[in-house]
Amino acid sequence: MKELKMTDQFKENVVHWHTIEEKEAKTADLPSNIHQALKEALQKRGITRLFTHQKTAFKTAMSGKSLVAVTPTASGKTLCYNLPVLQTIINDPKARALYMFPTKALAQDQKSEINEIIEESGLNINSYTYDGDTPSNIRQKVRRAGHVVITNPDMLHSAILPHHTKWVSLFENLKYVVIDELHIYRGVFGSHVANVIRRLRRICRFYGSDPIFICTSATIANPLELAEKLTEKTVALIDNNGAPSGRKHFVFYNPPIVNKPLNIRRSATLEVRRLAGELLKNKIQTIVFARSRVRVEILLTYLQELIKHKLGPKAIRGYRGGYLPTERREIEKGLRSGDIYGVVSTNALELGVDIGQLQVCIMTGYPGTIASSWQQAGRAGRRHSESLVIMVASSSPLDQFVIQNPDYFFNKSPETARINPDNLIILIDHIKCAAYELPFNAGENFGQFETEEVLEYLAEERVLHQNGEKFYWMNDSFPAHNISLRSASQENVVIIDQSDVANVRVIGEMDRFSAMTLLHEEAIYLHQGTQYQVELLDWEEKKAFVREVDVDYFTDANLAVQLKVLEQDKHRVTALGEIGYGDVSVRAMATIFKKIKFETHENIGSGPISLPEAELHTSSTWISVKEELLQNNQDRLEQALIGTAHALRHIAPLFVMCDPQDIHVVPQVKAAHNEKPTIFFYDRYPGGIGLSEKIYGGIEHVLKEAREMVYRCQCEGGCPSCIGTDTSSGTAKKDVLTIFANFTSVKVNEGDFYVH
Repeated sequence: MKELKMTDQFKENVVHWHTIEEKEAKTADLPSNIHQALKEALQKRGITRLFTHQKTAFKTAMSGKSLVAVTPTASGKTLCYNLPVLQTIINDPKARALYMFPTKALAQDQKSEINEIIEESGLNINSYTYDGDTPSNIRQKVRRAGHVVITNPDMLHSAILPHHTKWVSLFENLKYVVIDELHIYRGVFGSHVANVIRRLRRICRFYGSDPIFICTSATIANPLELAEKLTEKTVALIDNNGAPSGRKHFVFYNPPIVNKPLNIRRSATLEVRRLAGELLKNKIQTIVFARSRVRVEILLTYLQELIKHKLGPKAIRGYRGGYLPTERREIEKGLRSGDIYGVVSTNALELGVDIGQLQVCIMTGYPGTIASSWQQAGRAGRRHSESLVIMVASSSPLDQFVIQNPDYFFNKSPETARINPDNLIILIDHIKCAAYELPFNAGENFGQFETEEVLEYLAEERVLHQNGEKFYWMNDSFPAHNISLRSASQENVVIIDQSDVANVRVIGEMDRFSAMTLLHEEAIYLHQGTQYQVELLDWEEKKAFVREVDVDYFTDANLAVQLKVLEQDKHRVTALGEIGYGDVSVRAMATIFKKIKFETHENIGSGPISLPEAELHTSSTWISVKEELLQNNQDRLEQALIGTAHALRHIAPLFVMCDPQDIHVVPQVKAAHNEKPTIFFYDRYPGGIGLSEKIYGGIEHVLKEAREMVYRCQCEGGCPSCIGTDTSSGTAKKDVLTIFANFTSVKVNEGDFYVH
């Protein structure tokens, strides 16, 4: 740490150094009603007292109440559910529990954790994972004899609920449902999972059980609201964290500028390579996070080359989706034992997989949300050891905003997670699944949703058959098989790999709107670190045929968007201008694509895209400005709107805790509904999932922060890091700030539209 502080090359690029002091543990006695064998198993693991939040969680669950425990990474959340579950099974050997983790890696890790306690206690309790890797000969045993069944949402949706008649002993005796990493269940994925839980509770009622839900979450602003919306039960909030934490240094690091006029900085990837290389050479255990699978592989190659003579190639490993389970277990074990000094990972290791005591965490760019940043930072310095976290910014506006605003990052409460289980497109899919599982009674609610109209509609469409007071599924096939929890679109494009003629296989799927820009012919599609070129996109059949390639570029496509307001639900005219919210129709057409070289990001070619127009009905918030704002200069107005939209595109996802792809920002010089220059924020999913509505409520805040980002940028006339363009006239940035001033009541003077 000291040596790093003394290095000039490091010091001059540090924007902010934040130290979080160590924290002592707050503990309580082990509960008096805990079984002796369980108590002895804990003592063998060195646990003689519980942290305060663990004790509260145990008491709450044992009293029959659902709960959500919200504490930082490495605070022992696992015991919040393992203790009450094991104690309940000891009290009643028929009792069952269902554990749901968002990833297979996490499920495997937690299976090891609970099995170690079971073995040490000598109790006759069976705990099994049930996922795509579970051999068929084991599956029957899991269904019949598994006290604790560990799975993931996709498996619950497509393999357990549709076949509930094979799981009678589980559903009849289900006492607990554990939902770990609750904050992951947001947006479209969270909205789907809320409906999966509605189906789960409906089946439980049929078999006469009503399980207690135990949720655990990293820090988000609304854990109680999210837990109650996801489970539709009253939930107790437990946030009295008693876990200790070591001293942590959090460093914001901004690479040096290499192109002053365009304000472009040295590549974050190259800067991370240098920093991680220095640490690894000194045998300091380091984890490096990268935003994509491709970045993971690039960084891994760089670092292995740097240190292979000093530490050997196996001393640093990659970790991401697409690796075989045995390989991932081997890496986790190597990190815990100290044989592996470094790991380069996607956010797959952000979740609570136990990887031991790492000393340093380096993030290649801002992870996208404050909650994710703290999750990644928590992978270094567990419990009492001192640790270092370095966030290395890229030139992107979002990274630059966060790195230049440490107060925003450290003082702002984490983001609010939004879900909309009643989005009609998502809901209808799950009502079909529920009808396949058990017929609907007339007047029966689906969770808190009144189903009468939907059931009648599905009966008219001959999807369901009404017989007396019941609605039955009419088809032979079961609907869950064709419904992805990761997308709201019913018409996904299937991606078929034909590299090996003898082994043509489906490797993924994508919603149609995304496919227009990512799966057009000649596009480079990246899957599990491998590059594929799209040879044919059959739009009618919804199939993309790809072949493996090895090229040094990726592709990026332009989407021409036309937007029309169908219905205005909310509207206000304030000092900030005109703001509206409602339903919109988005017509999109992919026009051209560019080939962009890795590392240098130079444009090395382009080509046309020939695809039909696609239409999306969704919800949107919009802001409109006065046309005369820029002296009726049409060109300047258009440039200013594009620049303003570019800035807002990077700030909006921060405030609604979503992936940047989930919300689109589109400028129009003359909107059809009011003929004013307008910027639209729309949910990229049919029917909307509540993101743009959240923006409507906090638009002033979003505009203020976007203005600050542009104002603080060190360029003069505008650059790729603030407004996305560089204009020789030098007025673009001032014009963007003028638009923001129209909304934020801030006067823009001649001399203050840029900061040196």
